[in-house]
Amino acid sequence: MRVLLLTARARKGTGEVLERVRAIVRRHGEIAAEFDVNEPIPAEVQADRAVVVGGDGTIMAALRQLVDRAIPVVGVNIGRLGFLAEFSLAEFEARAGQVLGPGPAVRQRMVLRVTVRGADGAPRYEGLAVNDAVVTAGPPFRMIELALCLGDGHGPEFLGDGIIIATPVGSTAYNASAGGPIVHPDVEAIVVTPSAAHSLAFRPVVVPSHVDVTARVVRANEGTTLVLDGHINVALRVGDTVVAGRHHGMARVVARAESSYWATLVDKMRWAESPNYRAPGT
Repeated sequence: MRVLLLTARARKGTGEVLERVRAIVRRHGEIAAEFDVNEPIPAEVQADRAVVVGGDGTIMAALRQLVDRAIPVVGVNIGRLGFLAEFSLAEFEARAGQVLGPGPAVRQRMVLRVTVRGADGAPRYEGLAVNDAVVTAGPPFRMIELALCLGDGHGPEFLGDGIIIATPVGSTAYNASAGGPIVHPDVEAIVVTPSAAHSLAFRPVVVPSHVDVTARVVRANEGTTLVLDGHINVALRVGDTVVAGRHHGMARVVARAESSYWATLVDKMRWAESPNYRAPGT
């Protein structure tokens, strides 16, 4: 078992955890290579599994690099939420024989391919998003205007703070905060949710994964930006078009075989948690 180790070295508290992860991995295989997740991983590096130490942002960075190499990713969580990172350090140690063995439970997850085209139609940026592609107004924070298309069909032009184009995995992130629906990650679909639309009639929509979502910038601010997975920023200007569609490859995430998505929603997102009722008479 050849294992690729990835982490964000600048993150506090990573070093001690990484040393323990190295020891666990060596009991079940060999470390093929070790990189900071923000460094390009050379094509000649071969591995059967990638173990990523960090939070969800670190794991998303690893998935963007590894999606076309079909390497399953094991997330060891040292972040705050760890929605993608299925394992704590203790859980990883207890289950290492399984997750680094020949037949772990692997979930395949849809990824977005995102392109920015200039007013002349020429592409000037291409990238991937595991969670979402967000067009945001940016400073000086006046409303922007976007023209939306879904596949070959023309959609609305609207004013607001922008738009969120999310995968099912990303439906629990910014999309959920903006009032969009939660979509099970086994569903291959794209969620389109407005951000503070200046309209009472623009509701979030869910479209099939084969449909490209296009947002053309009609009015912009100096700081209007495309943000991928909360980390990659691409400046936008009037006339630019953002095209988001399903990427041909699938991200592969190693999971606990007995884990349930709905149980994760209850545990980590506090799904339908009751209010803090006062005791009678207080």
